[in-house]
Amino acid sequence: MKRTLIHNAILVNEGARKQGSIVIEDGLIAEVLTDGRPLSAPCDDTVDATGCYLLPGVIDEHVHFREPGMTHKADILSESRAAAAGGVTSIMDMPNTVPATTTLEALEQKQQLLDEKCIVNHACYFGATNDNFDLLKQLDRKTVCGIKLFMGSSTGNMLVDDEKTLRRLFEGTDMLIAVHCEDQEIIRENVKKYTRKYGDESRIPVNIHPYIRSSDACLASTMTAFDLARRTGARMHLLHVSTAREMTLFNYDTLDEHKNLTVEVCVGHLLFERKDYRTLGACIKCNPAIKRAADRDELRDYLLTTRIDTIATDHAPHLLTEKVGGALRAASGMPLIQFSLVSVLQLMEEGVLPMETVVEKMCHNPARLFRIDGRGFLREGYKADLVLVRREPWQLTQDCILSKCGWSPLEGRTFDWKVVKTFVNGHQVYDQSTGVDDAWRGEALRFHA
Repeated sequence: MKRTLIHNAILVNEGARKQGSIVIEDGLIAEVLTDGRPLSAPCDDTVDATGCYLLPGVIDEHVHFREPGMTHKADILSESRAAAAGGVTSIMDMPNTVPATTTLEALEQKQQLLDEKCIVNHACYFGATNDNFDLLKQLDRKTVCGIKLFMGSSTGNMLVDDEKTLRRLFEGTDMLIAVHCEDQEIIRENVKKYTRKYGDESRIPVNIHPYIRSSDACLASTMTAFDLARRTGARMHLLHVSTAREMTLFNYDTLDEHKNLTVEVCVGHLLFERKDYRTLGACIKCNPAIKRAADRDELRDYLLTTRIDTIATDHAPHLLTEKVGGALRAASGMPLIQFSLVSVLQLMEEGVLPMETVVEKMCHNPARLFRIDGRGFLREGYKADLVLVRREPWQLTQDCILSKCGWSPLEGRTFDWKVVKTFVNGHQVYDQSTGVDDAWRGEALRFHA
């Protein structure tokens, strides 16, 4: 059996940094060598990781790879290439594709496409609707990462706005419910208000987006979901929190596999603020909207607490031609997966959080929260999903971008950290010199109850 030694890195794992090495064998971490522990047997290959930090591969629980149905702007192969280049070794794909992943047939089709095309490890959500509750009991909880619930506007017929259906869903499943919270009635009233002000929907500028999809809309919907989850004991994961006000609801002290109310923050809401619409326009338009600088800064502060559990991307590519039309007509979403890790490491450089917390929120906690088998940690016997990073300043230019849409809201930024190599199940899928191994395929994630 081939043995590969990643030698002389700084291992960042479970709250500590240690100089050491890791042996990969048969797709697994066979040995973690720290504190002077020697090799048990010779290795066939050696990767000199001197000067590098070795982290567990990033687990991005929130992506939109657009396949099936919208492959003109993204597909599983293109976006998993971007993931691999960014140190992301596992992804969980959202259901609002065409067709939406709201039937068992569509779920099977999506899983088959991921098996055939995804370079990194993968799973997908099943989308809740007002009329598919009876299908939930047929889902295989070992292969489906969770149920996606839109309590705000969504692509296709996925807005769940019936109170009886919501209560039935929260009471009737013990699977994780990943919730998009925006109050649709508040949004509708805001649309009316700004349409009157500007005379026509098409004239509402993009910088009004955070006033339409307002802080009040987020808080009202989150309070409803929080109350439902607290009363029913459901496993609720609040997606892409965008306001400091929502965070006041979540005051748990620890994260373990029994914590049932958890919070995700996305990279875009940590990087951008409302004034950035002046220069970036619809390139930072997403749902929920980018809010005030104070919200961004308070979300950054919450990273140092247990109230924010995970950092994801909500990676959502669109063509630039679709990012036009102002607050209501420009497509919402940003392509971020390739540069999510280096962006959060840049926040580390700015003193926002330590590297140990980066690993906790992007690697360990997604594995814990979703109950992923054998991933997310540098532990012997776990899958060898690994990323090597090094402090090496570089500038993001258009030719770096691997997402099919061909642009990034981060173009022109300088980063102090670079992804050097990415390993998926022990195989090197990315090297900064040679690029991505397009022929490799990841594995379907497995979840335990």
